[in-house]
Amino acid sequence: MVLALKQIFDVVGESQSIDYPLVISDCEIGGLPVFEKPIPVKGRVYNRAGIVMLEVSCEVTMHLCCDRCLTVFDRSQTLPVSHILVTELHSDADTDDEYVVVEEDMTLDLDELLRADILLSLPSKILCKEDCKGLCSVCGGNRNEKECHCEEKSIDPRLQILGDLLK
Repeated sequence: MVLALKQIFDVVGESQSIDYPLVISDCEIGGLPVFEKPIPVKGRVYNRAGIVMLEVSCEVTMHLCCDRCLTVFDRSQTLPVSHILVTELHSDADTDDEYVVVEEDMTLDLDELLRADILLSLPSKILCKEDCKGLCSVCGGNRNEKECHCEEKSIDPRLQILGDLLK
C-alpha cells in the first residue's frame, strides 16, 4: 500500500486511517513459509503540531519450527509500529533509525516499511515454549513428549584413561 502524504504534511490536524491486509508470502525460515496468512494492519498517520506520525498495529501470526525439538507451531503477537515521518533530514546527527524519510513525491511505501519492522521483530532463537527440552542426542526422541532413558554420559575416548584412574 502506498500512502499519499502531501495533504497530511500540509495541513496540521489532518489524519488518515489505515486498515488493510499485508501479504508477506516470500519469507521462509528453515524451508517453512513464516506468514501463511495476510497480516491485518490497523492504525493511522496524522499531523499533530507539524509533526507527522505513523502509528499502526500488526496482528502477526507466524508459522515457525522450534530450534530445539523441531516441532512446527504457530505463534501470534500484536506488533505496535510507530515512526516519525519527515521530508528531509536537517543534520548529520539525525539517523535513519529515528526518522523515516518520505519520498520527494510525498508518498510512502507502507508495505516495505512494515515488512522491515516485522522481519526485524522475529526472534533470533525460536522456541516452541520457554522450557523446551529439545531432542535426545542418543535416540533422537522429543524429550517434551516422552521421558527418555538413554545413557547421556559419553566420555571422550581420549580421556577414558583419566576416568579409569579415578576408579
